[in-house]
Amino acid sequence: MKNENEILQALIQGDENAFRLLYELYSSRVYNTALSYTKIPEDAEEITQDVFVKIHKNASKFQKKSSLSTWIYRITVNTSINFVNRKNRFKIFKSQSSTSTPIEFNHPGVLLENKEGAALLFKVIEGLPTNQKTAFILSFIEDLPRQEVAQIMNTSLKSVESLLQRAKKNMRIELEKNHPKRRKNKK
Repeated sequence: MKNENEILQALIQGDENAFRLLYELYSSRVYNTALSYTKIPEDAEEITQDVFVKIHKNASKFQKKSSLSTWIYRITVNTSINFVNRKNRFKIFKSQSSTSTPIEFNHPGVLLENKEGAALLFKVIEGLPTNQKTAFILSFIEDLPRQEVAQIMNTSLKSVESLLQRAKKNMRIELEKNHPKRRKNKK
């Protein structure tokens, strides 16, 4: 099996080695994207498993209107968003007496010396509206081309650029609120 289409075709035909190969090719990308949404390694692992179950079940439904990686990212983004939304709804029903401790978030793509800044950055990303967050994560954290981001999000390139501009503006405002030194230097 030389390319993604051959791997997918073998998977459709029930070849478990093809599934294993697909997992090896994409599992770290799926995990990192999920982790950008959840901030919790165990949740990202659960999402990764869910994504590959969906890929396995729906391989025959892939219509090749986009690349395989775009399709996998789309499944990952949707699964991550749904997971976070379900978890947030569950939190509403949790007892108010239980206290939650902040989680120390470590993303595999962040260098050790940048951990503190990255934690603040991911906190600010978390506050973005869903579409802005998705565009930002795929563009700047996963480093995907804007056109692929547009395909994953099922929107136009112009919409992605607009979402990114609004995301950057919103993030800049939040980062300035969290860095009093920056505000003092601006005066």
